[in-house]
Amino acid sequence: MTPNNVSSEPFKVAIAGLGTVGGGTVKVLQDHADVIAKRCGRPVVISAVSALSKDGLDFDVSGFQWFGGAVDMAQNSDADLLVELIGGSGGIAKTVVETALAAGRHVVTANKALIAHHGAALDKLATVNGVSLNFEAAVAGGIPVIKSIREGLAGNHITKVQGILNGTCNYILTTMREEGRDFADVLKDAQDLGYAESDPTFDIEGVDAAHKLAILASVAFGVEINFKDVHVEGITHVSAVDIQFAEELGYRIKLLGVASRHNGTVEQRVHPTMVPLSAPISQVEGVFNSVVIDGDAIDTLVLVGRGAGELPTASAVVGDICDIARGISIPTFSVPVAELKSVPTRSMNEHVGAYYVRLMLVDAPGVFADVTAALRDHSVSMQSMIQRVREPGEPVPVVLTTHETSEANMTAALDAIAALDMVAEPPRMIRIENT
Repeated sequence: MTPNNVSSEPFKVAIAGLGTVGGGTVKVLQDHADVIAKRCGRPVVISAVSALSKDGLDFDVSGFQWFGGAVDMAQNSDADLLVELIGGSGGIAKTVVETALAAGRHVVTANKALIAHHGAALDKLATVNGVSLNFEAAVAGGIPVIKSIREGLAGNHITKVQGILNGTCNYILTTMREEGRDFADVLKDAQDLGYAESDPTFDIEGVDAAHKLAILASVAFGVEINFKDVHVEGITHVSAVDIQFAEELGYRIKLLGVASRHNGTVEQRVHPTMVPLSAPISQVEGVFNSVVIDGDAIDTLVLVGRGAGELPTASAVVGDICDIARGISIPTFSVPVAELKSVPTRSMNEHVGAYYVRLMLVDAPGVFADVTAALRDHSVSMQSMIQRVREPGEPVPVVLTTHETSEANMTAALDAIAALDMVAEPPRMIRIENT
């Protein structure tokens, strides 16, 4: 981290995209201008903005140079730094960032999809042009997790990063548990409240969390960003019944992103996870996010905060702007881009952990013997079992938890169980994270 000489000259910022986060960034920079100037050692001012239209804005843009095209602004404004808040993994957002970097302007972005897909290439372009590319707001909204890893934990060998990285999913799972409602019903409420998009696919299928996890893994481990090899499962198959059983067993279900090192490989996975009620992350509810970092010097660090929203995300954007205005330059992914390591991805078949399994069994002689035989034949040891009583002739819900075993063993056992005549529907499996 190298602070350069500060200047009394204003540090000029151009903002591309004036939606929720863009509007919040304008407000934070204007409302906190005095304290920002003191903290940065120079005034930080907005010199230019760009959006599709001025209609519907709840703030005044008359004092800024207006550009109808963001690429034109990236090329021709007088700004020292461009903030990209357009969104999307490619298209205009990518072009705007590339143009700004090539023109010798620093860039700050909240665009996790762009960084997850093109972060290394953009970092190389920034390095060639002697400018910074910062993206704190791309992961966990207002939580300064990137800054914590790159700066506060620079003296640690980080072995694991995990977290609740999507507020929409956390809100849905929290509400399902608190109100005993099913997924589809709660999703509709989340959309009505503005917590979920009209097309919520990226959130509920885990893609948004996977983008963020790939970024975290790269920053934490100094490895090439590798979104395509993240194992991704969403929450659409989590039922109110599973949530009820989880509570009875002493767990809560969270959509977790988990990245960890294993003997020269990196495991990256996003999926519904049972976490013990004793774990701090199990108490993170609603739209809040949390990131848990394991390092050799600090043991475990838990960060909690708002993972999205106008002002929390704008706070992270402005934090990045202030670092650059101060003259602080840090490698984008913790180490110079040329030194990022290419590390093999650990297969999910190699994952070792405990599992929750819910079965719907026809109540008939020998069915439990067949199930336990399938587990035994594939080296899966059962830890506990819960059986519910149903009306005669109705399938009986049976819940099993296992001791640690490999994913390959667990998958093979479930395939064998699913093939049994007395199994009324496909088994439901949720991984248990006992950390």
